[in-house]
Amino acid sequence: MTDSPPPPMNLDLRLVQCFTVLAEHRHFGRAAAVLHTTQPSLSRQISRLEQQLGVRLLDRTPRGSELTEAGETFLPLAKTLLRSAAQVVTRTRAAARPDRITIGYTTNLIVTPAVRELRHRHPDADVRTAHVNWNEPREALLDHRVDAVVTRLPFATDRLRVTVLYDEPRVLVVPLDHRLAGKESVTLDDIADEPLPRVSDPDWNAFWRIDPRPGGAPAPDGPLIEAVEDKAELVADGQAVAIIPDGEHVRRLRPDLTTIPLEGVEPSQVVLATRADDRGRLVAAFRKIAEAHLSGTGR
Repeated sequence: MTDSPPPPMNLDLRLVQCFTVLAEHRHFGRAAAVLHTTQPSLSRQISRLEQQLGVRLLDRTPRGSELTEAGETFLPLAKTLLRSAAQVVTRTRAAARPDRITIGYTTNLIVTPAVRELRHRHPDADVRTAHVNWNEPREALLDHRVDAVVTRLPFATDRLRVTVLYDEPRVLVVPLDHRLAGKESVTLDDIADEPLPRVSDPDWNAFWRIDPRPGGAPAPDGPLIEAVEDKAELVADGQAVAIIPDGEHVRRLRPDLTTIPLEGVEPSQVVLATRADDRGRLVAAFRKIAEAHLSGTGR
């Protein structure tokens, strides 16, 4: 006789969400403010979740709240559970609305010509656009927040279909009073000792800092930033130089900055990414239109 499966647990996703917010802030007061509730109410909800799980997830300390070992184990599982629940909702709604598509784009990339053409060819379709953070194209696709996204490599492409739209040369951006400003071009040897901004994404660092350099030497460390848009302020302040795609700031480069062609490095690539298993007709149509209408529009 085989063992019967355990009965399903009625885990309240609202309580799981409360826990993830509290785990992020490690403070009942701040978490309650984010959740628009009171501290006593949040405390009761966490207690209910602990009762449902049969474990203690948090310990209160004078400095705030600390996760127990069980809480540390539950946190990534809770985040996965909430993402899965969101995908259930979005994918089910998408199945009910096959004539809807959301097209994402990251900063300084233009999708208007292709979106306009898609609407022209499919006048009955619900075609929407949404800005996507520079480090979220893959997550936005797999979470079904968008169905297609025009963005720049590098990012993890497993489970995705990626179509290269065009190449962009990489350039160096420096302050107007920098020693290299005004040169016709520069090489990596010219910036061997120049610090460049860093982010938490190793793939981004490897490509946009060219780290390590061709000879194996590490790129000089620069300030750690959360948003790549912060590069301009750091460069203008003289704390770093930065490598950017030629089209990134061409329309609104700060007047106190200038760009210089960077020789001897491969270009960046602007791509269209979709879910690999998405066979929707609007996604297929947009892919063809993007290839025809977005070649070089970010330049």
